[in-house]
Amino acid sequence: MSGRFVEVPHAMLPGETLDALLEAFVTRQGYDTTDTSGDGMRGWTAQLKQQLGRGELLIVHDLQTESTEVMTLAQWRSFGRDLADDEED
Repeated sequence: MSGRFVEVPHAMLPGETLDALLEAFVTRQGYDTTDTSGDGMRGWTAQLKQQLGRGELLIVHDLQTESTEVMTLAQWRSFGRDLADDEED
């Protein structure tokens, strides 16, 4: 895993890019975007920005696939274990 992945500080991303990444995460996770106190997707992205600020979420760029993903810490840890298993095979 070393060298393949780079954590991207969320504060370095342009607002539109960060919002797009967070919206993709919301959709992928199956969040109900029809209502968050009437804010829908904006409400979810605002909550996720707070989680990023608290270090509960990571933005990770994969240099091999040139893709960038938002992950929870649990997803990151699981992802790391899966990659380590693949490297052993």
